[in-house]
Amino acid sequence: MFDELSGKLELIFKKLRGQGKLTEANLKIALRDIRRALLEGDVNFKVAKRFLKNVEIKALGKEVISSVTPAQMIVKIVQDELIDILGGEAESLRLKGSPEVILICGLQGSGKTTSVAKLAKMLKRQGKTPFVSSVDVHRPAAIEQLRVVAEKNDIEFYGIKDELNPISISVGARKKLDSHENDLLIMDTAGRLHVDDDMMDELSRVVKVLKPDHILFVADGMTGQDAVNAVKGFMDYVEFDGVILTKMDGDARGGAALSITEVTGKPLLYVGNGESIDAFEQFHPDRLASRILGMGDIVSLVEKAQDVIDEKKAKQLQDKIMSEGLSITDFLDQLQQLKKMGPLNQIIEMIPGMGKAVKGMDFNDTSRMDQIESIILSMTFEERDNPHIIDGSRRKRISKGSGTSLQDVNNVLKQFFAMQKMMKKMSKMTGPMNMFQNNKFPM
Repeated sequence: MFDELSGKLELIFKKLRGQGKLTEANLKIALRDIRRALLEGDVNFKVAKRFLKNVEIKALGKEVISSVTPAQMIVKIVQDELIDILGGEAESLRLKGSPEVILICGLQGSGKTTSVAKLAKMLKRQGKTPFVSSVDVHRPAAIEQLRVVAEKNDIEFYGIKDELNPISISVGARKKLDSHENDLLIMDTAGRLHVDDDMMDELSRVVKVLKPDHILFVADGMTGQDAVNAVKGFMDYVEFDGVILTKMDGDARGGAALSITEVTGKPLLYVGNGESIDAFEQFHPDRLASRILGMGDIVSLVEKAQDVIDEKKAKQLQDKIMSEGLSITDFLDQLQQLKKMGPLNQIIEMIPGMGKAVKGMDFNDTSRMDQIESIILSMTFEERDNPHIIDGSRRKRISKGSGTSLQDVNNVLKQFFAMQKMMKKMSKMTGPMNMFQNNKFPM
């Protein structure tokens, strides 16, 4: 989402690297360029103005360290200010442990329903026993959509067949929660194309019945400043705890993320960054600031890796590589674990320096990884364990079985043998899990 802004800031810092010291003249030029970059990135005008004023004060004040270059100083100051406007410290819901209600609201099309399921899945992994429900009786099949997503992901769903009264659904859901079978209810509400009195009246009645402990607003990150305006419009009617920003994997300019906390005073708690049920995470201002400045996000990368990598299996794989070498079966297992971590382009952005190194390359297309998987699955178990036996006739059979060309099969084998050699070398230095924990990557 922030590729364009990141690229412009990188050019600004590059110009400063050629300056011997930081002066009012070159600072003025840099601030002008940063201002243009922020406004073109759809950042709120008042937010951009305050941001630039603080950068200027710090850059020309006593905080400037003479031993660093102008570019280094400006990057540090800009990073600190980005973290500040994004909210400073990461915040999360303060759940008590006793039965609680989280009410989700927002405009139509913002991603409320999927956010309900994603939040439930995240909190379930954290030890909660949530169930989800919906009072969105206005959008066709909205309740059914939530039920299907919930059941597919082993999340309990509550609904009343053919019931179209939001209050009746709310009463039933509240009774279920009060039975103490679950400790958390996450309720989806109706969205509208804009904030209107009828919508807010219905929401107010639902609030009276459910008595929610937390109200979260879902904002569409693709709508830029309109997302900020929508949050402000809701604030006139209902008090909420924080914001979930969706579609952060899109190609919008990202101004909503940089403006929403500063303009509304409400913290950005969670972000949705993909269609997968697991593409949902707590918002960390410092991590996003690092990504915007092209510094990567090692902490988030490690967390993603730890979610999908079994440390015991990783140790077993390390021992196997050192004694026997990497087999194609191992290679397939690693490929499938990598896919679980999320879209490859998001993973690459988290590795310092990699985003710039592969700029212009499209990693959204997963067809290549699917093709490799298909080729490997077309091999016999003997061939996977001992790929050196794969001669010309075997390669033709694998090509036909996987629906790929002979060249595709040859390329996969070539890449595998290269990785086999690299993994054996890396395993002597550090285990697979330690490659993440110690920030050592075979890149």
